[in-house]
Amino acid sequence: MKEINIAKVLVKKRKEKGITQDELASYMGVTKASVSKWETEQSYPDITFLPMLATYFNISVDDLIDYKPQMTKGDIQKLYRKLSSDFTCKPFDTVLADCRKIIKKYYSCFPLLQQMGILLINHVELLKEEPQKSISLIEEVRALFIRVKEESDDMPLKKQALFLEAYCSLAAGDPNTALELLDGAIEPAMPPESIMASAYQMTGCPQDAKAVLQVGIYQNIVVLFNFFPAYLMLCTDDPSKFDEVLRHALDVAEVFDLRHLHPAVLVGLYICAAQGYIVQNNHDKALDMLQLYTEIVTSDIYPLSLHGDNFFDLLDSWLIKLGFGQDLPRDEKTIRKSMSDMVAHNPAFSALLDKQRFQNIVEKLQSHRYQD
Repeated sequence: MKEINIAKVLVKKRKEKGITQDELASYMGVTKASVSKWETEQSYPDITFLPMLATYFNISVDDLIDYKPQMTKGDIQKLYRKLSSDFTCKPFDTVLADCRKIIKKYYSCFPLLQQMGILLINHVELLKEEPQKSISLIEEVRALFIRVKEESDDMPLKKQALFLEAYCSLAAGDPNTALELLDGAIEPAMPPESIMASAYQMTGCPQDAKAVLQVGIYQNIVVLFNFFPAYLMLCTDDPSKFDEVLRHALDVAEVFDLRHLHPAVLVGLYICAAQGYIVQNNHDKALDMLQLYTEIVTSDIYPLSLHGDNFFDLLDSWLIKLGFGQDLPRDEKTIRKSMSDMVAHNPAFSALLDKQRFQNIVEKLQSHRYQD
């Protein structure tokens, strides 16, 4: 994508005005060859000519050069997909260099900066063998989120940037800054969906009201499964409480059929449960959780995407409207590799290495990793 498109503007405006390249050249005091080069993108007019050209065509200088420092939502989505795919088949440093060039090129396009930061955070695990490089990249990404937070006028974008900045602080081993950014306090939940649904109903739009409430229920389920694994790991010192939390989480997962609706959130629960049982020295239950994990990640869930179901039958239209539609933030190959490594190369499961059942699980995961 070119930021300066003066060539096409000159051609368009000159034809609208009904003049030849010779006539424009005569007015500007240059040769016809110069005008030809401007219109064929072989060169740009000298900066001192821009006001004169803009005045001649009765347009602004910005309109003349058709400067586009922003990318559309669709352009960002396509770029994200391409770069996510590149991370699976190209050297990390090569793709990172491409990301940095794009960031520099569109440094005032805040939605792009936000998504570039998310892209890098979702692939920083590829640097797990280089911890210093990983921390350095996290700090670089945090700077992007800070820029979005401080410079953007988009309030939802700023709010998300603040959360992501706090996430980076935590990932970089700085929990105090994360707490400071989030004020260390929990604000009362004030979901807008209930108000919106009532408003839609009062204006005679019951279907829109249902759709809004479905979105609210869906999003809160996903949020709930961000809480469950973290809370589970805090209960490892109390086996009865641990089992109770896990039972509640699995009951919710079954009620909403998360195995099919959103398997990505369920596999995280299984991994945390397995790790918790390892802490409790309950290897059999840890293997049970890993078996459930393996059954899901090697089943027919690919390509992974966000979608509705019989209950959430009005969800898909909302998902499509999101910045990245129904796609997950990482390429499928990266996801498969990550799911395999989550078990095969997880030091938390080192106590299971000599168990045949664990070896079978790892073999199945690694075999599935390379399937098309």
